[in-house]
Amino acid sequence: MRRRAFIAFLGGGAIAWPLAARAQVASTGQNIRLVVGFSAGGATDIAARVLAGSLSQKLGQQVFVENRTGAGGTLATQEVAGAAPDGTTLLVTPFANAANETLFKDFRYKYDDCFTAVAPIAQTDNVLVVHPSLNVHSVADLIALAKSRPPGEILAASSGVGTANHLANELFNMAAGIKLTSVQYRGGGEVVKDLVSGQLKIMFAPIPTVLPFVQNGALRAVATTGLQRDKLLPDLPTVAESGLPGFEVLLWLGLLAPKATPRPVIERLAAAMSYALTMPDVKSAFAAQGFDALTGTPDDFAAFYRSEVDKWRKVIVATGMSL
Repeated sequence: MRRRAFIAFLGGGAIAWPLAARAQVASTGQNIRLVVGFSAGGATDIAARVLAGSLSQKLGQQVFVENRTGAGGTLATQEVAGAAPDGTTLLVTPFANAANETLFKDFRYKYDDCFTAVAPIAQTDNVLVVHPSLNVHSVADLIALAKSRPPGEILAASSGVGTANHLANELFNMAAGIKLTSVQYRGGGEVVKDLVSGQLKIMFAPIPTVLPFVQNGALRAVATTGLQRDKLLPDLPTVAESGLPGFEVLLWLGLLAPKATPRPVIERLAAAMSYALTMPDVKSAFAAQGFDALTGTPDDFAAFYRSEVDKWRKVIVATGMSL
């Protein structure tokens, strides 16, 4: 079942607030922290701040965002893993944390050891783009080009080891039976600059990051990485429908609580999330960042999280990737 259909898969209905949880909310009155492992102003931070207002309204408690940057988001993960399991410190977890469980050989903050799922938040696709100087107009063209050259000769941009576009490169290699060599950058800004200039010619990139360059012709969009076409590029096929069935790379956000957080507290938070993510202002703010809002139950988000850990473990082990 496709992950893009997360809303349908998870049911998406409102979750009842247990009486015990309501009583606990009324008695604590504590502020709630949404811990984000990235700087203010980024997509993850913006999504968290949009959520905070609606959650505050629903819970009757002040919800605020705390940025704990450093170590690729690991400091934020560490902060929440060690917090009291009372529902007042939560992690806005990105897609990367599922991959980090395998990518870091000594990663100490694995989901099953340290966290409890609350709810999914949002997701977006990547898009495979090429420089117009490259005679590639489809996934089939790119595969044919790679097979016509010595393995590894064709270069694909990446914003760092283990990032979404690096993992997408390697998954694409495995699915297509080719070898694109990932050229690693320290961040997204420089890599997009070099891509637009033509120094590098191929990249799996977040759609909002490269959409203006696709629209002005500086880059050519080839395919998106969801299992269904993206609403921002509805005329563009997916990689999966272009000859690589099942290929999927999603950039997603979710909400985690420390392990051993009581179930009534988790359900209260999940209910508030279900409310917040159906609000028109939240959906429109997410859409401006290229995200689709998601709703779902804690149990099904836990299952989804584990499926992502398993998926990227296979890719990371097969390629020998590590940090």
